[in-house]
Amino acid sequence: MLSKYIMIGGFLGAGKTTVIQRFAKYLDDQKKSVGLITNDQGAGLVDSAIGKSNRYPVEEISGGCFCCRFNSLIDAARNLTAETRPDVFLAEPVGSCTDLVATVSLPMQKIYGDKYEVAPLSVLVDPIRAARILGLDDGRQFSENVTYIYRKQLEEAEFIVINKLDLMEPGALKELQAAMEKEFPEAKVFQISAREGTGCEAWFEAALSSKIDMPRFLDIDYGKYGEGEALLGWLNATVHMDVTDESEDEFDGNDLLVDLANALQVKLDEAGAEVAHLKMTLNPIGDEYELAAVNLVRGDSKPELSHRLYEPIDDGELLLNMRAEVDPDTLEKSATAALGQVLGVDRKLKFEIKHVEHFRPGMPTPTHRITEATV
Repeated sequence: MLSKYIMIGGFLGAGKTTVIQRFAKYLDDQKKSVGLITNDQGAGLVDSAIGKSNRYPVEEISGGCFCCRFNSLIDAARNLTAETRPDVFLAEPVGSCTDLVATVSLPMQKIYGDKYEVAPLSVLVDPIRAARILGLDDGRQFSENVTYIYRKQLEEAEFIVINKLDLMEPGALKELQAAMEKEFPEAKVFQISAREGTGCEAWFEAALSSKIDMPRFLDIDYGKYGEGEALLGWLNATVHMDVTDESEDEFDGNDLLVDLANALQVKLDEAGAEVAHLKMTLNPIGDEYELAAVNLVRGDSKPELSHRLYEPIDDGELLLNMRAEVDPDTLEKSATAALGQVLGVDRKLKFEIKHVEHFRPGMPTPTHRITEATV
């Protein structure tokens, strides 16, 4: 029997990780086995930590997007298959990538069609960000080339999934859906709330029962695409912390994450950066199943806890992933300052940055690219 391969794309901050966890639980309830494949330009992913905390098998591909690490993607699927062959693979590509049909979906179907049945590409959107991109609402915007990537993601989607229904009034959602259907008429539009589960089942069943439409191809300017990615700063960090004689015996990890997200937001705002996505997890050292997680998806939004620790902790491992339209050095300086303030000054914790990398994504160079001329 073929395994189903479902890729869920969408720009940074759209809620892909929450959606994939919801989808995985739905498959569990249907008695179908699932494997998760996460992807990032760097190492140390919050997405992987959340998947593991929910006890799903996870393979992480770092150092480039699926299109540029296609062979690693196949290896990740094989690694999951080696343990127990999943009925369904749920794959989350890098949120700043596009042209995924020609460089991932079609090559997988063409080269490995005897092993995988590839579903239509779903692209998730945050409704506030989408309304701004489509000119329906004012607010902070990305620059032209970053916006180009966002719109190209929507252009190649077979399923556009408007997430976070609670962020918009019904009338505004109706207007957004109408605008999506007008600008991207080949896509089927769904409305869901991944957090609450509203509307998810119809989309899940559509993804499970459909196959990719092979003749779909994206007309894309790779120069502009690469320039757009290069405008984004990327930072991944791992931080260990522990109580000291000056600090309390234990501390509230949930409050710490929210305070740190607020401090980072202030630092980035002062630097004139537009946040694409800021997310963190915190777990007791040595326990990957208990964690708190916080997200900030726009520069003018508020940090939101998606997972909570039930008890205070006396040590912790923090994973920090930040993506913003700003130079990477600014991200590193903002992170160092915020960590020093919240952990060191405010809480008097002992902390050590175990790993940090900050960079701009390089020019995308796909392993395969199937176009109309080569099919």
